[in-house]
Amino acid sequence: MESKRQQKFSRLIQKELADIFQREVPHLFGSAFISVSMVRVSPDLGLARVYVSVMMAPDSKALLGEVRENTKTIRHLLAQRIKSQVRIVPELVFFLDDGAEYAASMDKLFSGLEIPPAPENDDEFDEIYPNK
Repeated sequence: MESKRQQKFSRLIQKELADIFQREVPHLFGSAFISVSMVRVSPDLGLARVYVSVMMAPDSKALLGEVRENTKTIRHLLAQRIKSQVRIVPELVFFLDDGAEYAASMDKLFSGLEIPPAPENDDEFDEIYPNK
């Protein structure tokens, strides 16, 4: 359970990183669109786990590797934005948030199921399930 302080700090970092990915460093990642879906901050505010979603990229894991390679640059840009609001600029650790991919795969799975219509009256139910 995060404290109010951690939650507030997480929201600040999420907002600023989202803006950085959209406006300041998109040239580093080609045509891919990177959004920050969630940020979790350690109790001492020294470490931020940043979960990113990637769209329009052929290989999201390779793109995550590029983001990790550019962590120092991204952290520097974050520091420039929040230095007047915080004492500590946290270390950033990036993770791939595959929630959207998981939801899409579940949606595809469910759309492939054939579910028979419900019986219209009790007689049909008795025919299908005679022992009930």
